Amino acid sequence: MEFIKGFTFAPFAKRGSYTKKEAYKSLDNLKERVGVNFIILVPNGLQDTAQSEEICYTSNSTVSDEELIDMIEYAKKIGLRVALKPTANCKNGTWRAHINFFDEEVHCEPKWSKWFKSYTDFQLHYANLAEKTGCEMFIAGCEMVMSERREEEWRKLIADIRGVYHGLVSYNTDKYQEHNVKWWDCVDIISSSGYYPLKDWEKELDRIEKVVKKFNKPFFFAEAGCMSTKGSSSTPNDWNMEGEVALEEQAQWYKAMFEASLKRHWVSGFAMWDWAWNQYSLNKVEADKGYDVYGKPAEKVIKNYYDAVVK
Repeated sequence: MEFIKGFTFAPFAKRGSYTKKEAYKSLDNLKERVGVNFIILVPNGLQDTAQSEEICYTSNSTVSDEELIDMIEYAKKIGLRVALKPTANCKNGTWRAHINFFDEEVHCEPKWSKWFKSYTDFQLHYANLAEKTGCEMFIAGCEMVMSERREEEWRKLIADIRGVYHGLVSYNTDKYQEHNVKWWDCVDIISSSGYYPLKDWEKELDRIEKVVKKFNKPFFFAEAGCMSTKGSSSTPNDWNMEGEVALEEQAQWYKAMFEASLKRHWVSGFAMWDWAWNQYSLNKVEADKGYDVYGKPAEKVIKNYYDAVVK
């Protein structure tokens, strides 16, 4: 597998976002400024709460199929490989990792069986689209931690995806969960979210390495990132952190991640979180505290490592 020098591009974009000229300019900027060869697009699926059984992906909260197809075709035209990662979220703000139901079905209670039926419909819709557009990878969701114990349902879902999509199939588990997924053998590539504290990279990579060796599969970080907020390098997964702008701290976190990860031959790449479709003005860089790296020191760090990678 070619080394992934990637970014998640415009995740959870609302309908109409990909029709705007700013979105195409942003993708051009991503390739030119960072030197990526791969992007992940993330269609948004919404359920009301963590215990809702129905997932909607046809509202104005999700880009239309037409604009998604156009963006995929443009990305491929400018030489990028593309992965689709349809991802479920909760309207009430509960993190998707907490979507959960009773293991045994009970009358008048929400059920895993109904949820997986809706989730499968959601995934297969985009798996068909990924096949139609020639996407190089399909990632069957992201950070669905409480559901991952439902091994039988996940194995069936992956098999159903393979029935309509013939490229590489992965699943993006959450940080610290790599060793808890028991069904990695049914995907082509193991992937996870690499939001590890700056000082913990070696320790966490040691743990992940055991999983990679056990299943003998390629591995990449389907997400990885750190906000430019003071303190974020210690808890990079906390998107609610408050603090002062810390551009250099963000850059140092990326340096630590690359230095640790690129010593491991089994790490096959990264898809950083994230690159917006509508970027802030460069004169506002000094005030931005988010995960964005556009115009920040971290952007140059990523480009330098991506340019240096020969794998």
